[in-house]
Amino acid sequence: MKAGLTLVVPVYNEIGAIENSIIHLKEIKKNCKDFNFEIIIVNDGSTDGTETILKGITKDKDLKVVHHPKNRGYGAALKTGIKASQYPYIAITDADATYPDERIPEFFRDVVENDLDMLVGARTGESVKIPLIRKPPKWVINQLANFMTGTKIPDLNSGLRIMKKEVVERFIHFLPDGFSFTSTITISMLAKGYQVKYVPINYHQRKGKSKIRPFYDTLNFVKLIIRTVMFFDPLKVFLPISLPLLIGGFIFIIVQLVLYKNIDTISVLITLSGLNILTVGMLAEMIANKN
Repeated sequence: MKAGLTLVVPVYNEIGAIENSIIHLKEIKKNCKDFNFEIIIVNDGSTDGTETILKGITKDKDLKVVHHPKNRGYGAALKTGIKASQYPYIAITDADATYPDERIPEFFRDVVENDLDMLVGARTGESVKIPLIRKPPKWVINQLANFMTGTKIPDLNSGLRIMKKEVVERFIHFLPDGFSFTSTITISMLAKGYQVKYVPINYHQRKGKSKIRPFYDTLNFVKLIIRTVMFFDPLKVFLPISLPLLIGGFIFIIVQLVLYKNIDTISVLITLSGLNILTVGMLAEMIANKN
C-alpha cells in the first residue's frame, strides 16, 4: 500500500461553511509536499444546498466526493470514506470550521515518526468554544469513560484525529453509525492497549447549527461507553455492581447472626445477587479474552 494520508470529511447540511472549508482543505493539501495526501468528502444526504455545491466539484482533481442518497449518520459517513480511501492512515475532521485543520500535516508526521496508532486533537487549548449546554453532559461522559477505561482521557469524542487504517478496520464492525463513532474508537483502542496520543488544540465557534442533541445523544454516549467496555473488559462493569451487594450481604448476615442468631431471606438474596452478577461478569471476561 502506498504511504500517505487520507482525510475523510463527513458533511451534512453545512451550507454556511462548506465553500470556505473546501478552499481551506485544498490549501492544506497544496502545502503537503513530503507525503501523499487525498481528501474524501462524504455528503451524508444533505438537503440544504450543500449537495449542490458538492456535486459541482466532482471533477476537482484535489477532492473526491462521495454521496449518500439519504442521511445515514456521522459514523456511517466516516465508514464510507474509510472504505474509499487508498492510504494506510486516516485523518478525520468536520466541515464546520471548528477544528484547526492546518495542523493535520504536523499531526501526521508525529504519527509516522512515533509509530502511533492514533493521535487525537484534544480540545483543551487556549481557545475552546464549546457551547455551554454541551459542557455538563460532556463532563459526565468523560468521567464515566475515565472510570471505565482506567485512563485519563482529555477529549473522548474529538472529531479531529489521525488513525492507522488497519487498526480502525479491526473495529469497523463494532463502530456505530452515529456521533458516538469517535467515542467508541477511543475506548476500543485504549481497552486493547494501542498507542494513543493527545495533542491540545483550539476549537473555534462553529458556523451553522450543531447536529448534537444534548440530552438524547448524552444517553446514547453513556450506553455506548458501557457497551464498549463490556465488550473488551466486562469486569469493569460487573465488579462495581456485584461487590457492594456481596459486601453488604455479608455484613447483614454477620450482624443478624451476632444480634439475632438468625439470617433473614433478604440478606441471603442480596448476597446471592452479588455472587450471581460476579459469576456472569467472570464468564463474560473469559469470553472477551478467549482470543
